[in-house]
Amino acid sequence: MSDTVLIGQYMETNSVFHRLDPRTKILSIFIIMLSFLMLKTGTSYLIATMFVFGILKLSKIPFSVFMKGLKPILFILTFTFVYNVMLTKGTVIWSWSFIELTMEGLQNGVRFVWRIVLLVLLASILTLTTKPLELASGLEKLLAPLSKLRVPVEQFSLMIVIAIRFIPTILQELDRIVLAQKARGHDIGNLPLIKRMLAYIPILVPLLFTTIQRAEQLTYAIDARAYGKGKGRTAYKLLQFQQIDYVVGTVVFLFVITVFIIRLGGV
Repeated sequence: MSDTVLIGQYMETNSVFHRLDPRTKILSIFIIMLSFLMLKTGTSYLIATMFVFGILKLSKIPFSVFMKGLKPILFILTFTFVYNVMLTKGTVIWSWSFIELTMEGLQNGVRFVWRIVLLVLLASILTLTTKPLELASGLEKLLAPLSKLRVPVEQFSLMIVIAIRFIPTILQELDRIVLAQKARGHDIGNLPLIKRMLAYIPILVPLLFTTIQRAEQLTYAIDARAYGKGKGRTAYKLLQFQQIDYVVGTVVFLFVITVFIIRLGGV
């Protein structure tokens, strides 16, 4: 299960994105995600899809990794599609009893599902190509102006990165608990769907216990390294924008402008 989760994992490859400043990646991905809210026409979705898949290609991370990472959200994608198909009013193309399938519902379902897929793939690029410490450092630098308002920027950045990094760790613990139950003759996978969902409830207790233990151990490790509040700490590797960062920023800007023009023109 943990192998199918993209968020929180890091893969080392010699790609352009691995060499980028973490601030460039954070800002670029955030801006691209915001621009996806303007996607409306088929042309805009086509351009966004080509752009995202071009990013995946340049990351040099196997495409199969991204496909595996979409498995955990299949339920969300299915629910989103069915919800839009069944509850969107419009031209009815098929009906049975009180259930109606409309053309507008199909279009909305496909659009929303594909938008979620693109967002997940983009978010995964950030963590797959950025080490946790670099991500924390980038967030801290970007949020530095908030420190003048007495916002604990250092602690907030560390908290966000630890939360992201804990996702695959918690799922690994879940895998161990499920395997331990299988060894005792209790295989959840063979149960019907409803019973399988109920069977996960007793698993939450040991999972919560081990998660709290890990959090406590992490707290001791941070205290042992005298991290404190993180205020005024120096860094071994200083962040500095390179030429490639400005090139990527320009490409992202052109992409957003293109999507905006397509939205205005209704192409």
